[in-house]
Amino acid sequence: MSKNATVSLEREEKVYNLNERNIWTIISDLTSLLKGFVLVANVLPVLTGFWLALQFANASIFEYWDVFLLTMMGSTLVMAGALTLNNWYEVDLDRVMERTKDRPTVTGHFSLNAVLMMGIVFTILGFTLLLFTTVEATIYAFIGWFTYVILYTMWSKRKYTLNTMIGAVSGAVTPLIGWTVIAPGFHIVPITLALIVLIWQMPHTFAIAMRRYNEYKRAGVAMLPVVYGFEITKRQIVVYIACLLPLPFFLGSLGTGFILIATLLNIGWLVIGIQGLFTKNDVKWANRIFLYSVNYLTILFVMMILVTWG
Repeated sequence: MSKNATVSLEREEKVYNLNERNIWTIISDLTSLLKGFVLVANVLPVLTGFWLALQFANASIFEYWDVFLLTMMGSTLVMAGALTLNNWYEVDLDRVMERTKDRPTVTGHFSLNAVLMMGIVFTILGFTLLLFTTVEATIYAFIGWFTYVILYTMWSKRKYTLNTMIGAVSGAVTPLIGWTVIAPGFHIVPITLALIVLIWQMPHTFAIAMRRYNEYKRAGVAMLPVVYGFEITKRQIVVYIACLLPLPFFLGSLGTGFILIATLLNIGWLVIGIQGLFTKNDVKWANRIFLYSVNYLTILFVMMILVTWG
């Protein structure tokens, strides 16, 4: 092989590797910008609410396939818009927190103007798609968006420990979005699902705040453990987990098996929570609470779909 051919081949290989790296960098940046896990965790209750509404209406997903696509795409885009705007607004906090220092708004991979525009476009597209479903579903989506972007991100997060509850409201409406594209939301099932998501977010978020205590303190974010300490945070975690105990019994229509498994999940989480009142390694315990909470919500909502399948 000639020297020129070898040099040409090396250049082509470098260009290929560069392009491949750029692609993965963009994917990584988008995943970080859209907070991939948070987005998926919010889409799952939408899917579950939609599926359960079909079952209670004795309808088939094939009858509502177009509505299903509009609902999932619309709600996902609205959430993506809210999360993107959150990243745009909180870039100063992200610069001083270890877990957020690689977000594209911090690294400069995406300009702040581009991120702002993405957030606006995602939001508008999402609401436009949802308007082709039902007005009620769109209203719930707006409540979630407004609560997260305005009341949580821009108003309460830096000032009040109540920010956690305010942020939890935005997550609580997700099963209502899915349900109300099929049927009115004034029903025990979607209301119970909303309460589960609302209450679940409290110990989940408190555990994150304990794990990232130093980062939140350095950033000046008014999270409960930063302002009032670990002991009161641990007690509140136990209280909120205990509040989940009666909720499965309002979902008796999903069957005894579901109630049993959900109750065991609640008891298991409560036991771990109570152990935290006596532990000396608070951060290790907070990690256990966090991991349990992630698996708890996933198992619970996937199980709701499975027990009503067929």
